[in-house]
Amino acid sequence: MAFNLESQPSGSSPLGFLTANPIANAVADAYKSFSDRRAKLGLSNPGAMEALAKEVQRDVSLTNYMHTGIRADITKAVSLSPYFQVSHQFAMGEHQNPYAFAGLFGTNKVFLQGSMDNTGALSTRFNYRWNPALVTKTQFAIGAQDMASVEHEYTGNDFTSSVKMLNPSYLEGGLTGIFILSHLQSITRKLSLGIEAVWQRAALNQPPESTLSYHGRYKTDDWIATAQLHPGQGALNTTYWRKVSDKIQAGADMTLQVAPGPGGLMGGGLQKEGITSVGVKYDFRMSTFRAQVDSKGKLACYLEKRIAPTLSMTFCADVDHFTQSAKVGLGVSLESSPDELQEQQEALGPQASPNIPF
Repeated sequence: MAFNLESQPSGSSPLGFLTANPIANAVADAYKSFSDRRAKLGLSNPGAMEALAKEVQRDVSLTNYMHTGIRADITKAVSLSPYFQVSHQFAMGEHQNPYAFAGLFGTNKVFLQGSMDNTGALSTRFNYRWNPALVTKTQFAIGAQDMASVEHEYTGNDFTSSVKMLNPSYLEGGLTGIFILSHLQSITRKLSLGIEAVWQRAALNQPPESTLSYHGRYKTDDWIATAQLHPGQGALNTTYWRKVSDKIQAGADMTLQVAPGPGGLMGGGLQKEGITSVGVKYDFRMSTFRAQVDSKGKLACYLEKRIAPTLSMTFCADVDHFTQSAKVGLGVSLESSPDELQEQQEALGPQASPNIPF
């Protein structure tokens, strides 16, 4: 994104001298030359900071897929453009609510999602795309733990910048909440580097805290490596993802944290904690299988099988060898839509659904 700093006649504006001077012209020429050289590199957008290691932590890892007990999801699509669907979830198991209702609405500019469970807890998400590069994302939750989040994300040709606020407030006479500023920049066609600053203050009677973290991502045609360093927390996270074949993906995730012992640096020394997990994902014609094992002795697997175009079943299990415990989960997902919507989707193909700003 280039700025137009061309000089204007001094009589056109009282502040025309700010741009109509040799220093401003030199800065404009230098920035234009820098922008032209950067454009010639052919760098692509590196993605969002929160999706730095998505290939491992979202696609291969089982963290977002595991559940315990029985779960059934019924989803019905009402329209395709704008996209609108409603869903019912019934569950019975550990850390699951017996019933939840959710609705989703999306256009090329708007994304709106809301859900409410049997306890009355409400959570909503609202995203708005101002232009192809700028998206505002909001999230609110009312229930056992109230939460408000507002984020502005700007996607450039070779960078992504965002400003995020969690529970911001000025009602107590001072600023409280968590504020996050991040920037991820493509350095070469394979290397991306980023920095993230966090400022937080839980209450006015507590001092504010600020930390910096550093992020890196190296991507090739068939493997991706990432690293995230949090000096203030003494934590380091690294991931490695590899595409073994068209249907097989493998990934490794390692987290190491160093913290002072109970007696502090002088009395207790440093405590080192870490965990490493290795996972694999197999994609078959009508099913997907994931397996994972970590350094704490936990073995987990997840199988998703599509029985019919609108019906799929999931089975997941994990075994902790150190604690001698095991958990099993079974899920059924049913998708339905009117016949006219199915015919419209088959006729339009990928163009049937809008580009929703998730």
